[in-house]
Amino acid sequence: MLIKKYDISIKNLDNIQKLISGGTITIALGMIIFSVIKSFALVFPPAILFALTGILLKNIWLALLINTIATALSLFLPYFLGRFTGKSMLDLLKNKFPKIKKIDDFAAANDFTLVFILKASGILPSDLSSLIFGAMGIKYRPYMLGSNFGLLPLNIMWTLLGIYGDLSNPWTFLYILPIIFFTVICTFAAKRISSNKKREPVAED
Repeated sequence: MLIKKYDISIKNLDNIQKLISGGTITIALGMIIFSVIKSFALVFPPAILFALTGILLKNIWLALLINTIATALSLFLPYFLGRFTGKSMLDLLKNKFPKIKKIDDFAAANDFTLVFILKASGILPSDLSSLIFGAMGIKYRPYMLGSNFGLLPLNIMWTLLGIYGDLSNPWTFLYILPIIFFTVICTFAAKRISSNKKREPVAED
């Protein structure tokens, strides 16, 4: 696997960025294109690309913009691959990942909440969860909204760390505590909304 072969990890980003050259536009386009291509890998951590974009571009607003665009575009391919393969893919994934059956059972409650929680929590790799959502037949709009909002805290956190942090220093990760706190609050809020909808009585004709 390329991730292991080239030691693609957060701790090794300083060495990886030395291998990349080019102007701002070239780097920005390169990161967007690679984000789309890597979605076929299914297990590539988006945090690595978020932080690497920050390291390479150094401008917080530009880096966040590029990461947001890259995220939105990378959500297409695995989702529609899942939609194309359908139930056969879902059954295969259920056998390989026991957690997916529970996810499938919960999906009927609230599509947006399910997508948001899984993307924000990182329980499953982002591209793998996109494949699953497509195979489950989750509608495109709640999928895209839930995915982008769920990944936004991760985008902000790792972009900031890439620009201002020292990823080789464990103390740097204290910067992520406010983002983690925000993500936890949003996740609990999404769960509460979902549970309230479940308890709402069905109106009788």
